[in-house]
Amino acid sequence: MKKLKISILVIIFGLGIYTNVSAQELSGKQIIEKVYNRPTPPEQTATLTMTLTNRSGSQRVRTIKQFTKDLGKVEKSIMFFQAPADVKNTSFMNWTYDDDNKSDDQWIYLPALKKTKRISSDSKSDYFMGSDFTYDDLGDRKLEDDTHTLIGEETIDGKECYVVESVSKDEDYMYSKTKAWIIKEDFIGFKKEFYDEDGDLLKVLHIKEYKDYDGFIIINLSEMENVQKNHKTTMNLSDINISNNLKESLFTERMMMRGM
Repeated sequence: MKKLKISILVIIFGLGIYTNVSAQELSGKQIIEKVYNRPTPPEQTATLTMTLTNRSGSQRVRTIKQFTKDLGKVEKSIMFFQAPADVKNTSFMNWTYDDDNKSDDQWIYLPALKKTKRISSDSKSDYFMGSDFTYDDLGDRKLEDDTHTLIGEETIDGKECYVVESVSKDEDYMYSKTKAWIIKEDFIGFKKEFYDEDGDLLKVLHIKEYKDYDGFIIINLSEMENVQKNHKTTMNLSDINISNNLKESLFTERMMMRGM
């Protein structure tokens, strides 16, 4: 699969294929392509702890069980909210397609309404469950959706990075541009800035921790901060298992309603 997201589905960054090519020989598109074309486990289960922190420092903590399965032409992910009580049994599902011309399908189940709602294209800019991630952030971003330009190099926390600016080819897209810091050594995304429609900085994503699981790089800890609202969302993955035998029937609207 070709994608740029955190494994919350979360991810917004991952592992690329390292080559000994100098920065002068790489274009912005080639750098982002290496991030997209990373090896990912065919299946994964994990517990996700989502912590929402507002401007006064008050926190809300949510516990989620998530599952992902790569079926070749489509990658399916589903998450089930387990706590606290006000969000328990809420579920969210995302299908990402390998076809560059096909957008993600997304659904959310709200137990209070006892129905599953499909996320429309007009709702992709809405924020997911009070977090600082939009539905669009949680889905797939195709390589050809943006124009990617290498604008420089920078060292952050001792890590040498390429800095790539990406501008959507769709003038109505929610972000006027994004800037990504990609670690040179292994093409892991380390930081990403999101700019609003007026060109002002809106959000910053920081990758805090990642680990190697049997040759696959998985992000354990990430933080998205909305600098305009002084609000942030921390994502902490635990109980990660990449050796499963998940059934395709898990990734259905029926299972969303049934829950865990």
